[in-house]
Amino acid sequence: MARWVLAAVLVLGLAPVLAAEESLWFEQGRPRPVALQALELLAQAPADGLDPRDYDTQQLTQTVQQGALAPLSGEALSRLDARLTQALQRLLGDVHGGRIDPRQIHANFDLAPALGFDAAAVLREAVQRQRLAQAVREAAPALQPYAQLRAALAWYRALARSQAWQRPLAPLPRKKLAPAQDWAGTPMLRQRLQALGDLAPDAPMAALPERYEGALVQALQQFQTRHGLEADGIIGADTWAQLAVTPEQRVRQIELSLERLRWTPLLAGPRMIVVNLPEFVLRAYEVHEGRIELRLESKIIVGSAFKTGTPLFDERLRFIEFSPYWNVPPSIARKELVPRLRRDPAYFVAQGFEFVTGDGRVSPGLSDAQLEAVLRGQLRLRQRPGAKNALGAIKFVFPNNDNIYLHDTSAPELFARARRDFSHGCIRVEQPLALAKFVLQDQPDWNESRILDAMRQGRSATLKLKDAIPVVIAYSTVVVKQGKTHFLRDLYGHDRLLDQALRQRAAQPQPAPKAGAR
Repeated sequence: MARWVLAAVLVLGLAPVLAAEESLWFEQGRPRPVALQALELLAQAPADGLDPRDYDTQQLTQTVQQGALAPLSGEALSRLDARLTQALQRLLGDVHGGRIDPRQIHANFDLAPALGFDAAAVLREAVQRQRLAQAVREAAPALQPYAQLRAALAWYRALARSQAWQRPLAPLPRKKLAPAQDWAGTPMLRQRLQALGDLAPDAPMAALPERYEGALVQALQQFQTRHGLEADGIIGADTWAQLAVTPEQRVRQIELSLERLRWTPLLAGPRMIVVNLPEFVLRAYEVHEGRIELRLESKIIVGSAFKTGTPLFDERLRFIEFSPYWNVPPSIARKELVPRLRRDPAYFVAQGFEFVTGDGRVSPGLSDAQLEAVLRGQLRLRQRPGAKNALGAIKFVFPNNDNIYLHDTSAPELFARARRDFSHGCIRVEQPLALAKFVLQDQPDWNESRILDAMRQGRSATLKLKDAIPVVIAYSTVVVKQGKTHFLRDLYGHDRLLDQALRQRAAQPQPAPKAGAR
């Protein structure tokens, strides 16, 4: 906004206090100072990962500037007043609840918290109380991750002006580059890692300028850690691909993560469990006096990106099953277990499987007839509690249509891998005991010793929780940890779907927002 326009308006001495029957933005045909502030807020929409074009910012600015010099009246004034009101209402609604209904891209999130936000009422009160900028800030999620992503977005926008991506890295001498090898691309790699902050500006040079070694390898390992890769210092295909991603592409990735965070239903209770699928991490939170405190962080294993991705949804954890049975899903029985048992009947006894009838009776033995009955849906397979049980010693149940739950595992060695999408959809937890203690902390008779006894007893038992705990299966490919921005693989392609949905939305005219519509 040109300063001379603001000065011209202020010289007119327009009253800042709004009478109920007056326009929000204009007096005697000329814009109030709050109208110019509104335009500035629309122009600042990119700071939240939003697009000023969604609010017709450029055209509104030009028209309001004209009104500052030549008073508007009649229908022209009414139309401009309505357009500016609609733009600010849309900005408030987008900052608060996002631009996309998450169910449009297969995320079954509950939108109830956003439905109570009345952008029209918030806007009118903000103008009347002269706190429009504060109202826009307060509409955004009051979450530390949101503020962190917002700061990361500004940083990567500035980084886009760096020269480090003007030319591509030199080709690798072979399929991969290991430490202590020579490579013509080390000067450009050094420049790129310094721009990203993984390599200090004053880091010592290698003895040979084209030798990949020393501080450069250490910086590359930090880069790998920040991008969800094995931090082995070797530049292979995955690391090479991440090094080629430009700051402009990272900006878009952060914008998508901000959009998701606006409609992810967090803070739904005093305690919450949040799973971030691309990060392969579960976190348990507690809210004390308005402060969000992290109580547990655990590695997890999630559904395979190739065929059995874990769905996104939110539900409430209501039960714990100790020493659980594993009721084999029909799809796994048909595609995997029945063929395996036909090839290797000894696997049935070794792994502790049994057949169960529709009324819950165990059908002893193993025969072709029983396997055929499983395929017809007349029998089901289940695995008894024990050391071989796929669910381990404990299962956390939050009833849902996809039959997804959290559970222990009999294969803990998989947690050592950087990429951990190995399951059929359910979520394996590296620290199930710690999670059980968090879940049962308001039931003091369930101390650690009793929890362990129940996990080891080998007899299935179900415990109903005193208070249900919200569980959110979320998806963010950008997270900020210990001041460093981490970029993660778009495991299930949800970023791509969200980007497409936002671009399609931008290409279509948007209706005026309604009060209480978000």
